[in-house]
Amino acid sequence: MKVAIIGGGAAGLVCGITAKNENNEVIILERNKECGKKILVTGNGKCNYWNTSQRLFHYQSSKENEINKLINETTEKEVLDFFDNLGVLPKYKNGYMYPNSNQSSTIKELLVEECKNKNIEIITDYLVESIEKVNDKFIINKHLEFDKIVLATGSYAAPKTGSTGMGYDFLKHFNHTIIKPLPALVQLKTYKFPYLNEWKGIRTDVNLTHIDAGKIIRHESGEIQLTDYGISGICVFNLSNRIARGLENGRHQYVLIDFLPSLTNDQLIEKLENNKPLKNNLLGLLNKKLVQVILNKNNLTENISYNQLTKLNQVNLLGNLKNFQVEIIATNSYDDAQVCSGGVSLDEVNLHTMESKKENNLYIIGELLDLTGDCGGYNLGIAWRSGIVAGKAIRGNIND
Repeated sequence: MKVAIIGGGAAGLVCGITAKNENNEVIILERNKECGKKILVTGNGKCNYWNTSQRLFHYQSSKENEINKLINETTEKEVLDFFDNLGVLPKYKNGYMYPNSNQSSTIKELLVEECKNKNIEIITDYLVESIEKVNDKFIINKHLEFDKIVLATGSYAAPKTGSTGMGYDFLKHFNHTIIKPLPALVQLKTYKFPYLNEWKGIRTDVNLTHIDAGKIIRHESGEIQLTDYGISGICVFNLSNRIARGLENGRHQYVLIDFLPSLTNDQLIEKLENNKPLKNNLLGLLNKKLVQVILNKNNLTENISYNQLTKLNQVNLLGNLKNFQVEIIATNSYDDAQVCSGGVSLDEVNLHTMESKKENNLYIIGELLDLTGDCGGYNLGIAWRSGIVAGKAIRGNIND
């Protein structure tokens, strides 16, 4: 059996390694000069390749009821066994798993070397322009013939790593439904209010609440980065997937920022209720630049005390400290996105084999799926899981 894997990224490499046996000829076709380019930039170059918390809460799809068919204890064990057999010694940090070397090149190079050990042919600088099905054979670029095809081309996200979204066109050719891909795990833009320039560069720990058309969707905690266009940081990224989808569907999207998550409202009032100038009180609580933002947003002078404020002004001040509201109008582009939300609908893929339900012997893995995870190794986890599942099905001709 001759198998082509189109895309030599995380999902494609793992799939090739798993699929190869003495009966299968496996060829990986990669458009870049080398495989695994995106692996090298994950985890700030350290490759956060897994997370010990694998609750379904960390994954999103338009077909939520399908997720557990791929994200489950069985595939979790398969991934951990795979990397143990590969020789990766994990380093743990707050549930995040990194290679002990702290180098993403460790993961990439071990995967490529394992392909060589298994005599998997890797053809780089090869652009797949067409795939046709003729008499149960797949024909790539009108001359390469294969029995099975695995699409592992990635999404539109991070085009500098070689992702162009061409896999979506191939899937449409085989009659698949594509949920519109949108930038995900990405920074968020707000209206150009004056305070954006004032708070640029601030980093601070916060609690966030995502409001979609008046409904609370999710809470996140962590360090936020305030920018001249809006907000950034891991806690923001984890809200961005659903916010992008809400914006696409025409719903108003808001994020509430609690700048003082360690204090209850009553504790905060107790700290403010004295005759000291507000600025002095707030300087003990917040970044200096943020203090000025809060004062300006509430049209308050530096020397007025909390007790001198009207009841309405007190309520507004507390609201901006504990529930600072920003309306999100857009996400940053695919250039800044780590992944995309959207892709091929999960109900069109047999998630026990990753084979297309529309076309026999066509397998779909990785970022092409309408399945997105939080920051923290979850999206690489999708790549590993789907690659292993597809590889096992190809190797053993498993049918569900």
